[in-house]
Amino acid sequence: MNKSTVALTPEQYREIIVTMRDGFCGARPNPRIATALVLEANLGLRIGDILKLRLADIVKDGDRYRLAITEQKTGKARAFTVPLVLYDHIRLYCLDHGIPADAVIFPVTKRAVQKQLRLVCDYLGYQGISTHSFRKFFASEIYRNSGYDIALVQRLLQHSNPGTTQRYIGIQPRQIESAIEGHLCLV
Repeated sequence: MNKSTVALTPEQYREIIVTMRDGFCGARPNPRIATALVLEANLGLRIGDILKLRLADIVKDGDRYRLAITEQKTGKARAFTVPLVLYDHIRLYCLDHGIPADAVIFPVTKRAVQKQLRLVCDYLGYQGISTHSFRKFFASEIYRNSGYDIALVQRLLQHSNPGTTQRYIGIQPRQIESAIEGHLCLV
């Protein structure tokens, strides 16, 4: 886990993706890397796993789409549903760019993604952001939107214990203590 990398705010996420997709003074538009980062932020996979994806890896299962992968870093198997809207986003990207279903969607290196992201973040004045910030964004947003269900986030990230997940999404012991103190009801 990259402890110096921060999770993105929703505003930073949108601004980075739009700037990367549209380009800016000194940098051409880069829809390929923007789309790869969108997938990382919406699937919670590490960038290395995103860069190996093929459209054919996402399989229709009844009325939904499923993705089963073995995570490169951990070797753990992970299977989950890909929301239809996200599947359509990926499929349209592949159609627009002439990418066959059995080809790698993003034939770039992690280093190329990191380099482009650094250019955009420098332009926008953001610090402490790396590709992993998009996975942390995923985790933080799921945590907030699930009513602060740490066990759910832990399962999604495949962490072995909740403490790892708490550190990962930035829940500090002092925040936990404050939450408990704020909840006290002695009547």
